[in-house]
This record gives sequence, C-alpha cells and structure tokens, in this order.
Amino acid sequence: MRLPRRVEDAAELRKNLKPLLEKRRRARINESLSQLKGLVLPLLGAETSRSSKLEKADILEMTVRFLQEQPATLYSSAAPGPLNSYLEGYRACLARLARVLPACSVLEPAVSARLLEHLRQRTVSDDPPSLTPPPAPAPAPSPPVPPPGSPGLWRPW
Repeated sequence: MRLPRRVEDAAELRKNLKPLLEKRRRARINESLSQLKGLVLPLLGAETSRSSKLEKADILEMTVRFLQEQPATLYSSAAPGPLNSYLEGYRACLARLARVLPACSVLEPAVSARLLEHLRQRTVSDDPPSLTPPPAPAPAPSPPVPPPGSPGLWRPW
C-alpha cells in the first residue's frame, strides 16, 4: 500500500528540515554559552585570554558556582520594605563591585580603594535616601479643539 503523495512530501520535508533545525538549535546553544562566558568570567575575576578555550561544561560549572556563591537574600521571595530593599541592593552591589573592581584593573588601585571606601561610608551614613518620588511634571496643555462646523483636520477619505 502506497501513501498519498502529500503525506510523502510532508515526510520528505521533515526529513530534510531536521538537520537544519538541529544546526540552528546548536548555534543558539553555542551563542548563549558564549554570552554566559562573557558575563561570568569577569565576575569571577578570570582572564578571558586564558579562558578562550573553555569547554561548555566548564562554563556551566563556573556559572553554577557563581550563582551558589550569591547571597540567598538576592533570591528571597519575601518583599522587604522599600528602604530595606534599597539598602540590601546597595550592599549587594557594593560587595560585587569590591570583588570585580580590583580584578578588572580599570582604575588605579588607590582610586579604586578610595571609591570603595566612599561607597561603604554611604551605607552607614545617618541620612537614608529619600523614598518620596520626585514631583510629577505638569501635564502638557491639550491642543485647541476646532469649533463645530470648521473643516478641522484634513483627511483624504
């Protein structure tokens, strides 16, 4: 018994598309791993020149290790108050900056140390940031309404 022609054509199409779809899937995975490597290596302080030939499993393991080292408060589902949330975020950012800044050598060590000390002092200062939002801008004036019976806005229809 022979299958109808349309069924044979569909099976042939699937057979031809499968390698192309697999190739695209692998390309997406490789691109995502490359992006992940670019994000995680600087945070771990690893040199990208020595790490250019990392295996995919190494990149994933480094990412898992990095995420496990993050404080659990970053992932908690409890909603702290606005001030606590701000301070927790500020401290987490400061801790990450203290790890990354010396490793990336963007600033001179003395400048880096001064910057970190300044930011640390801001966490213990007595004047917390203002939690009141800035005043909303005044609404823009509405365009004038044409009087009834005037042609108003020209429309081609």
